[in-house]
Amino acid sequence: MRHTWRWVGAGIVLVIVGGVAYTVATAPYLHWDVVWQFLFNQLVLQGVVLTLELTVVAMVIGIVLGVILAVMRLSPNPVMSSLSWVYIWFFRGTPLLVQIFFWFNIAIVLPYVGIPGIPHWSISTNILIPAVVAAILGLGLNEAAYMAEIVRAGIISIEHGQTEAAQALGMTRLQVMQRIILPQAMRVIIPPTGNETISMLKTTSLAFVASVEELFTRAHEIASSNFRVVELLFVASIWYLCMTSILTIGQYYLERYFARGAARELPATPWQRFRRLLFTYRLAPP
Repeated sequence: MRHTWRWVGAGIVLVIVGGVAYTVATAPYLHWDVVWQFLFNQLVLQGVVLTLELTVVAMVIGIVLGVILAVMRLSPNPVMSSLSWVYIWFFRGTPLLVQIFFWFNIAIVLPYVGIPGIPHWSISTNILIPAVVAAILGLGLNEAAYMAEIVRAGIISIEHGQTEAAQALGMTRLQVMQRIILPQAMRVIIPPTGNETISMLKTTSLAFVASVEELFTRAHEIASSNFRVVELLFVASIWYLCMTSILTIGQYYLERYFARGAARELPATPWQRFRRLLFTYRLAPP
């Protein structure tokens, strides 16, 4: 069947996309030379490194704490389950920007932190929780609430009969979780975790409110001095796109690795499909 309107629609979309790209590329007051000038600027590169560090540390905190909260949420102990539910309810119900701002200004209400029973020992909260730590706490603790629900969804996706069979063999609840449930649940957990990691990379820009000099803050500081705001936004966007693209590729191969037990044959990778397209020749029918 001929799909005339499908091709017409595709042509219209290509024309619109081409028009938008041409308009942006030829904007009279958009200086692309400034974009390329600051793309590999030392300050921008330092912001890129700090952005990656914030992402890694916050995601480690979020994943580890999220697994603990998910196990607590599924615990038959009502106290543990209730505490986990309250944590998830609170951190998902308040804005991340507010949480980062709270940790950044906690010294206002708690100037010193001490150990109960030792009256002469205390440390300034500003020293204990500097700007970077405040951003990490805000990002990591907030992420833990979302990771807890992701991990819980992966755990409950496994048939309960496997847990009963493992317990019948004498395994403890912790052994069942480590050896039976979590390895199978990874296939469900990995895709949304990859999305959360990519989202975290972009969300680190909220550390701007805590004066953390990550990528967006660096771009903003440079733009404040040369008044090339849009050009520096393009610089930051290019770096964010590059980093998220690398994470997307990593997520694809990680999903492919954990899908080994769910499919008879793993799907071909983009490189394998390219080689097949390049070296496979099919004769036309007579």
